[in-house]
Amino acid sequence: MPPRTWSRRQGQAKEPHRLFWAALAAPGIIWLVLLFIVPFYVICAIAGGYVNQVFGYPVAVWNPLQWSSANFSAAMRDVAGSAAFVGPIIVRTLIYVAVASLLALLIAYPAAYFVARFAGRRRGLFLVLLIAPFWVSYMMRMLAWIGLLQTDGYVNKALMFLHLVNQPVDWLGGLGSTVVLGLVYGYIPYLILVLYAGLDRIDPALIEAGRDLGLGRVRTFVRVTLPLSRQAILAGMLITVLPMLGDYFTNQLLSGTTGTTMVGNVIDEQLSTPGLQGEGAVFSLLLLAALVVPMVYYVVSTNRSSRESA
Repeated sequence: MPPRTWSRRQGQAKEPHRLFWAALAAPGIIWLVLLFIVPFYVICAIAGGYVNQVFGYPVAVWNPLQWSSANFSAAMRDVAGSAAFVGPIIVRTLIYVAVASLLALLIAYPAAYFVARFAGRRRGLFLVLLIAPFWVSYMMRMLAWIGLLQTDGYVNKALMFLHLVNQPVDWLGGLGSTVVLGLVYGYIPYLILVLYAGLDRIDPALIEAGRDLGLGRVRTFVRVTLPLSRQAILAGMLITVLPMLGDYFTNQLLSGTTGTTMVGNVIDEQLSTPGLQGEGAVFSLLLLAALVVPMVYYVVSTNRSSRESA
């Protein structure tokens, strides 16, 4: 058979496979376009639009060539101008998220490591317990947290019983520590599951090889297990840090005061205030741009790790 005829038939055989995979990918692509691309463009159109002076509602401008920079200028004045109020909120948000993510990692890693390495026959039970928080909505879990932290709640009762405090602590009165603990409580299940998946994939033979080479348990963990779980740590932190940065519901329920306001609260307030929706759209875009940086870093790090392992 001539080479050209063979290559033509081979290309015709591959064509149905391409159509098959394209058909399988079509629902996901349509879902992405309708629920991400279209809303993203709507936000851009509102950010580049103007406000109706009579009724105070935003008017979207769909032609990118006609977008105005008025909302962007107003947002920048709120961040770094003479009357800026968003700058300190951004710093506070970064501090809250950094502390909450570090605490979540310190709690989640040992839990995931125990289930992956030492759970034994009870691994299934522990996995069910780890997945159980996902069966309850985030709002219900936060409401339960409010019940625990009230002045007559079980947390204060336990602290007073142990004589750690002399009077009930007003946990819900605008404490930054309450917001941080609420972020940890709300997002730590995601981190534990991701870390467990990464630790469970580590080949036990590699750990045994480290022990055979004379390394103790601690040095084996530091030299072998921890480096091999680096990608799982990055993935878990990405999954938890990104929603923490845009979170507004936790602070709104557990504090609700201006002293603990986060960036998500600013965006939520502006999108709910007539005349400020354009600035809220700008801050949403700026937050998205900030979130793209760690996502790109994760993708680059993952590709580099894949090439090194290959």
